[in-house]
Amino acid sequence: MKFENLGYEDIKADLKRLDDVMDDYGLVRAEQWDYERVSYDRKFELKEGVFYLRVLGYAVEGDVGANKAVIQLLTPLLGKHYYPHGVEYGEGENFPKTLVSQCEKILTEVKSVVDSFQTNK
Repeated sequence: MKFENLGYEDIKADLKRLDDVMDDYGLVRAEQWDYERVSYDRKFELKEGVFYLRVLGYAVEGDVGANKAVIQLLTPLLGKHYYPHGVEYGEGENFPKTLVSQCEKILTEVKSVVDSFQTNK
């Protein structure tokens, strides 16, 4: 499921500050990066299954490995994990309404904080 129309595609922000804000909302980069891309994930374990809220981005300046980069964010995703195959983000998936609402709230709050320091507004 894509969370479109939240304005994430317009966000360019400093990697270190972005890491701090995302971490405050439980979205962790951990080892999910390479020199040009990042992925922030938050895991939700519910009776309906295991779900992941994911925010992806890529470096438009600098180097992620050096922790000195400006990151362009992409449309956030919500996916359901299926063992052993991985996470499915397809439109055919059913997501609990309470989870979707919780994710929208998190994404709205994150965007509000990031908007205060993003580059190239």
